[in-house]
Amino acid sequence: MRAEEIRGLHLFDGVSDAQLAQLVDAGTEVPVEVGVVAFTEGEYADHWWLLVEGALDLFRRLGGEETRVAKMDTPGQWSGGFRAWDEHGTYLATGKGVVPGRLLQVPASVLRDLFNSWFPFGNHLIAGIHQTARSIESTARQRGALVTLGTLAAGLAHEINNPASAASRSVAALDEECTIMLGALGRLATQRISAAQFVELDKLRLELDPARADQDALARADREQELLGWLAQHGVERDWAVATRLAEAGVDVGWCDRVAGVLADSTGAAEDAADADGLGGSAGSALEFGLEWVASTVAAASLVREVKESTRRISELVAAVRSYSQMDRGSLQSTEVTEGLESTLVMLGHKLRDGVSVVREYDAELPRIDAYAGELNQVWTNLIDNAVDAMDGAGTLKVATRSEDGEVVVEITDSGAGMPPEVMARAFDAFFTTKEVGKGTGLGLDIARRIVVDRHGGRIDVDSEPGQTVMRVTLPARPPR
Repeated sequence: MRAEEIRGLHLFDGVSDAQLAQLVDAGTEVPVEVGVVAFTEGEYADHWWLLVEGALDLFRRLGGEETRVAKMDTPGQWSGGFRAWDEHGTYLATGKGVVPGRLLQVPASVLRDLFNSWFPFGNHLIAGIHQTARSIESTARQRGALVTLGTLAAGLAHEINNPASAASRSVAALDEECTIMLGALGRLATQRISAAQFVELDKLRLELDPARADQDALARADREQELLGWLAQHGVERDWAVATRLAEAGVDVGWCDRVAGVLADSTGAAEDAADADGLGGSAGSALEFGLEWVASTVAAASLVREVKESTRRISELVAAVRSYSQMDRGSLQSTEVTEGLESTLVMLGHKLRDGVSVVREYDAELPRIDAYAGELNQVWTNLIDNAVDAMDGAGTLKVATRSEDGEVVVEITDSGAGMPPEVMARAFDAFFTTKEVGKGTGLGLDIARRIVVDRHGGRIDVDSEPGQTVMRVTLPARPPR
């Protein structure tokens, strides 16, 4: 390779012809071949690679998969050589050829010597910048990841705790109700009711549907008072326990009269039998035990429904976590954007409960796109989390999707104070944040931009005015290769 072939690259503005000749003479021309790896992530960056022609994809191992993170396709782009300034420097990605061309490969040790002879202070400056930037970025990214993970874990624990606690309480109450139900059934059997009477009683029980009962507190209290009076008139001793359960099931005194009619004969027969045995009897025994059995079965059925609803909610949360993490799917996949938005809203549900009103405006005909779904969920997390923070936890969050010129557009809108122009201009800069110290790393929007723009070939921008800020993400049907 001759120095004249790279003289026109902006990278070498200010470099003399003699210095450029030294660099080229110290290097080796390496062909870019499709599918052939030039350098590998994690290995010592012993060489500096300058792209002259062609293109390489840069891949990193993320979550056990090889993921494309960037592309070198512009002459003058370079990679590696970090051991010129850091003895522990390694390649940050794997470079694999995608378009035939040429690279200039220069040993890192030679690059260091050239810098020392050309501009010694510059060599020390670059070494310091490289090590400082690597340390700051590594610490900030780790802290950002831990903060996000902690937020999601706390939110998920809160979301799961509610139905889990409800299920636990219902199971404990169900155990008690089953004991009452079996006891009432045994006592009912001592009243010598006939099989036909029990069948009729069971038919009356099946008429009850607590789900359709009027659950207005005032109406339920009125029913309970009427039932207490009726039960007292008919000699039911545990009237308070029976009345509460029957009132919740929507029972009225008319239904109780029908039960009394069904069990009337057994009451008399039980009294006669008890008198004959010299034991005495209770005029309301069959009625009391029959109503207690019905009340306990209805209460038990209601508790079973609560357990089913609680476990269903837990299953939904587990499904949302799986959808959010994409842990059971491949990397690049056909993706329904709305599903990712919904799973993210579930994961952040603890932040959207008090004072935040969520408005959904989804395009029912939104097309699926090829995307890295798990990474998009990270984008939605950052944008929604920032929107809630911008509203100080109270306001209106609008999540909207639409199709536009073959692309998918997602808008996250908040009703916060808005961004001043100087903040909008730097919104996507790495490490820039307006949050208090300790509350933000300044990497959320930078990560979102990298995922949307670099990984998916899309666009992300912001429109803001007092009372409304719109974060707009535009995604193509398929990421560029």
